[in-house]
Amino acid sequence: MASVGYREVPSGRGANSTRRLTIVGPGARKLNWMVEHHSASLDAVFHALSDPTRRAMIQRLGQRERTVSELCEPFSMSLAGASKHLKVLEEAGLVRRRIVGRTHYCSLRATRLAEAHRWLARYERYWNERLDALEALLEAEEEHAATRGSRKSQPRRAQR
Repeated sequence: MASVGYREVPSGRGANSTRRLTIVGPGARKLNWMVEHHSASLDAVFHALSDPTRRAMIQRLGQRERTVSELCEPFSMSLAGASKHLKVLEEAGLVRRRIVGRTHYCSLRATRLAEAHRWLARYERYWNERLDALEALLEAEEEHAATRGSRKSQPRRAQR
């Protein structure tokens, strides 16, 4: 039987450390790899999407392939600034860049977005189920209060 716990892992930044999920038992090695690998790629995607400029670039790339110059136009930023944003998007696997002569063309790689969407969908299902349960509980409470209230408003029968 596998057991689950956390362990402190040095992060390589001075005395700081990071808490890591640790699974002990059969299959633990595979699960730890999956947790760490999947987490790193999701972290990169969410980091890339955390900036409004990069989100806008992703949105524009969703329409069609664009040059770096076209991507930086609406933001009044330099090509160097746009390239820094694009590098973050490329490292997250969200953008592919191809070079023709001196022109850099960028296109959206939606696979990573789909992975992030699937991850979020699990929590969406969870919260929808929880909210549905809460709604059912509140409706039952209202119904119970309504039936109790209607009994109190009825006149008592005369006792013989």
